[in-house]
Amino acid sequence: MRNSRSESGKQEQILLFDGVCGLCTRSVRFVLKRDQRRQFQFAPLQSPVGQRIVDAHQAAGADSFMLLQNGELYMKSEAALRVGRQLGGLWRLCGLLLFIPRGLRDAVYDWIASNRYRWFGKMDACMRPDPQDRDRFLED
Repeated sequence: MRNSRSESGKQEQILLFDGVCGLCTRSVRFVLKRDQRRQFQFAPLQSPVGQRIVDAHQAAGADSFMLLQNGELYMKSEAALRVGRQLGGLWRLCGLLLFIPRGLRDAVYDWIASNRYRWFGKMDACMRPDPQDRDRFLED
């Protein structure tokens, strides 16, 4: 796995996602389209890189969406809202939702996560990035 700092010295942020989940894949494509500063990198949870990050942060059992930012792993609603807040524009307003108690936010997140395959489908294999985005996906 690459160092957590890019060549420019800027702290890298890694979005971990369930690579076979239709909702997670759509979320990654959503972020890719709006991340004009190219601040996020991506790794499916099913990949060796994703598993190493999960293991290093003792997040066994995590199965949907996480953000590794400044060496700290954020999960569930915290991860999703932090990503939204960094996309700029009106998406910055996602940061306001962080004031809602985590238990309440995560209850909604868990309900959506528990139904994600039924509502958005499950693929046979992890998503493949488009050629122009391939460099943003971490590999071994």
